[in-house]
Formats: sequence, C-alpha cells, structure tokens
Amino acid sequence: MRQIIAIVIAAALFAAVPAFAQKQFKVTQRVKLGGEGGWDYLTYDQDGQRLFITRGSHVIVIDTKTLKPAGDIPDLSGIHGVALASESNRGFVSNGGDNTVTILDLKALHKIDSVKVGERPDAILYDPFSKRVFTFNARSQDSTVIDAASGKVVGTVPLGGKPEFPASDGKGKLYVNIEDKSQIAEIDVTKLSVLNKWSVAPCEEPSALAFDVKSHRLFAGCNNKIMAVVDSDSGKVVTTVPIGEGVDAGGFNPNTQQVFMSCGEGVLTVIHEDTPDKYTVQQNLATVRGARTMALDRENNVVYLVTAQREDKPVAPGQRPTMVPGSFELIVVKAE
Repeated sequence: MRQIIAIVIAAALFAAVPAFAQKQFKVTQRVKLGGEGGWDYLTYDQDGQRLFITRGSHVIVIDTKTLKPAGDIPDLSGIHGVALASESNRGFVSNGGDNTVTILDLKALHKIDSVKVGERPDAILYDPFSKRVFTFNARSQDSTVIDAASGKVVGTVPLGGKPEFPASDGKGKLYVNIEDKSQIAEIDVTKLSVLNKWSVAPCEEPSALAFDVKSHRLFAGCNNKIMAVVDSDSGKVVTTVPIGEGVDAGGFNPNTQQVFMSCGEGVLTVIHEDTPDKYTVQQNLATVRGARTMALDRENNVVYLVTAQREDKPVAPGQRPTMVPGSFELIVVKAE
C-alpha cells in the first residue's frame, strides 16, 4: 500500500510540472579541449552565443554554435571568473594571482586595461542597474566596485567573511554567499553598503547561487548536499531541496522554472519550481566526475560544464590530483 501511495504522489508531482519542462536531460556532446591548468567559472554570452572558460592563465572562448574555439585571451594570472557588459562591449576578468581585473574588448577579444582590486578576487559580476562590476575577494573578504564605463574603482564593500557566488536583482540590490559564515549578504549597489546578512541554516558553506528575480527566491547550493531556497525580501529560508555532492555553481531558467546545480561528484541536479514555496527534483543527471561548474543558455535551455580526468595517485592533504594531460573537456547537456 505504501508503495502505491508513493507512486501516486510522485505522479501527481510530475503532473504539476509543465509538459515543456518534463523532458529528461542528457549529455549530448563531449568535446576535448585539451590544454593544461585548472579551471573555475564558466560564463555564457547570450548575445554572442559564446562560452567563456577560465583556465588559470588564459580564457578560452568557445563558439557554442560550432563548439569550436573562437578566441583565446592569454597572459592572465590565476583567473577565476568573467563578467560581461555587452552593451558597452566590455568584459572583466578576475585575476586571483595578482589581485587585478583585466578589462577586455568583447568583440576583438583583446585586453584594454587592468585595474587593481582587493586580495584574491574570485567571483565577479556585472550589475546592469548600477553599470558597475563587483569583484568578490576571498582573502580581503570584501567586494571591489568598478565603474564599467571608465574602468575605475569607485568603492569597496566590506563583507566580514569569505564571499562566494553573487546574483543581482537588476533593480538596485545584489546578493552574495558568505561561505565561511553560512550567510547571504544583501548589498545596495548604489550606496555600496551591506543592508542585511542572513543565516541560511541548515545550509552549510553555500557556494552556488541562482536567482528567480520575479518570485524573489534565491537558490543557494550548499556543501552539505542541499539547496536552500531563500526569500530575497526577508532572508527567510523557505525550504531545502536535496542535491548532489560538491556543488560549485548553479543557474535558474525563468522560461522553464528550472534550477540547475552542478556538483563535483559528477551530477547535475535539475529542480522544478512548482510554486515559489514548492520544488520538485526532476533529475539527478550523471555527468562526469569533477564537472562542478556550469553556465546556462536560458534561451535554448542548454547547460555547459567542463572537467578533466585526474591521475589516480596519492596527493598531499589539501591538494588536488594531477590532471591527465589533454583530458580537459566541454560537456553539453540538453533536454530531449
């Protein structure tokens, strides 16, 4: 009887999901990119249909129509993320190795300038409301704010903890995970001040962050294998949803009401937002181990991930196994 009830409940939940969002996701392509060095954030250029992949000392740019390289930006230092200001034809790269941001010409894909920021800049975001770029600096535990048009630093926002990934509402507020405090900080992008710091317990060490702006819901991917759904007005944790292990990035598609969390164990968790307070795990798609960061093409509902094989040899505590030469690859995930 219990089994029958469980099946009925599962069927009802699935029926609540719109038909266009019920398709199962699959790994449709795996493209060898090769090269050496680690990687971090991926950024999708919706206007140019390009994917920016950070690789330690350079940025690989992939044409997503052909899945072939469209450019390479060299001579960078310990890079983590890329922010795009398409309306001004500018890109911004966070260099954790030398505490700078490199400013790019997006069309020509070459460096224009460099500006000094806080210590060990990691994630980076362009906020269209203020037309400012925010770096999130892991060592100095603050955010450096750059005017996108002039390329000049206009302020610093102390955060009092290690920032991870941010999200903007496009209306004057910005949110960022404070990983070591298990908090989300709310920032006024005009006044450059922290408005609130909210605990996201039972979430531990939030890393990924996605945002449903319309429903005022933040989705924090947490180290203890849950996604915390947070009300962006009150800071209240509305609910939690189970996800894979080792999450590092996420995305939300307002066209399908789906949340994606990419997890290093080799799982992409796909969650449907049935209502702002109710969520259904649609799929835990097996990807490839190490595919912990992602970018989302919202128009086509395509997820891009990257990873590489690691050598099966003992390593010192705190170190990652050596990457197998030439094994770095791009993974394409689509609903079919």
